Amino acid sequence: MATIHRFEDLEIWQKGRTLCNDIYPLTLNGSFEKDFKLRDQINGSSGSVMDNIAEGFERDGKNEFRQFLSIAKGSCGEVRSQLYRALDRNHITQEQFEKLKVQAEDISKQINNFIKYLNTSEIKGTKFK
Repeated sequence: MATIHRFEDLEIWQKGRTLCNDIYPLTLNGSFEKDFKLRDQINGSSGSVMDNIAEGFERDGKNEFRQFLSIAKGSCGEVRSQLYRALDRNHITQEQFEKLKVQAEDISKQINNFIKYLNTSEIKGTKFK
C-alpha cells in the first residue's frame, strides 16, 4: 500500500464525503425539511463518517485510527437506519433510498477491510517510529 500523507487522499474519506454531499440536498426539500430531528440526525451521522476517518488519521497512531474507523463504520450503520426512517416517512423515494443505502454499505465494507489491513500491518503510525 502506498504511503498516504493526507486523509483527503483516502478513498474511504472521499466516499464518505460523497455520501454526506448526496444526503444533504435531500434533507432540504419537502417533508424532510420539516422533520427537524431526523434531518439533523442523518446530516450529522453522514458527516460523522468522513469526520471520524479524518480525526483518526490525524491522531497518527494505528490503534487510535482503528478506533475512529470503527466509529465511522458505526455511523454508516446509523445512516442506513435513518434512511429506512426517511423512506418509511415518504421523505425519499425508493430509488433514492437504494442508491444511498448501497453507498453506505460500500463505505462500511471498505472501512472494515481497511481495519483488517491495519490489524495485520506493521505500520504503527508516526507517534511510534
